[in-house]
Amino acid sequence: MKRLLLISNSISYGKGYLDHCEDAIMNFLGEIRSLLFIPYALYDLDNYFSTVEKRFGKMGIKTSPIHNADPLEAIKKAKGFFVGGGNTFRLLKKMNDSELIKPMRDAVLNGIPYIGISAGINLASPTIKTTNDMPIVFPGSLDALNLISFQINPHYIDPDPSSTHKGETREQRIKEFHEENDTPVIGLYEGSWIRAENDSITIEGKKGAKLFRKGEKPILLKNGPIVL
Repeated sequence: MKRLLLISNSISYGKGYLDHCEDAIMNFLGEIRSLLFIPYALYDLDNYFSTVEKRFGKMGIKTSPIHNADPLEAIKKAKGFFVGGGNTFRLLKKMNDSELIKPMRDAVLNGIPYIGISAGINLASPTIKTTNDMPIVFPGSLDALNLISFQINPHYIDPDPSSTHKGETREQRIKEFHEENDTPVIGLYEGSWIRAENDSITIEGKKGAKLFRKGEKPILLKNGPIVL
């Protein structure tokens, strides 16, 4: 049984770290009270872990950092995964350098729950081609965990009609993606998340999402089950 909770952002305006999605995380984990934390998207791994350890500790959940253990053994023993945000290229490079993509994918496909935020949801996608991040490192390949059949663009934002900014909008960038690729893309607004259980996909949270298919107009997705 494949189970994923894919959260657009870790902090919402006016709230603290994970405050907006705490209930969703607790509901998703059920009786699971330990997670393997993957901090590779940020540079300061220990400081990142300190933040995560304190926050999950308030929820009664123990977190263990993968960088303080044998990574492969840690993945094999994990009861659940939490992959934090940061730079997606750095995250994927470290996963590739450590040869962890296949072991983690196998673990999730065998039922170990996966929680990803921002870069962590890019990692769950077929590729990281719809990340918002700069390629500060070369990960060797853009292929990711491929745990879902669609791409996600986290922190999705609609263009502001009153703005004088003339750079590309997120919608334009996703259109460019579809000039070269066929995979559907979900633009996930901040404050929202996707819960994927086997073939069931549900939008939850505050704002919903937007679905982009190649050659079609975008579709606004409200909370609830969706079909791609």
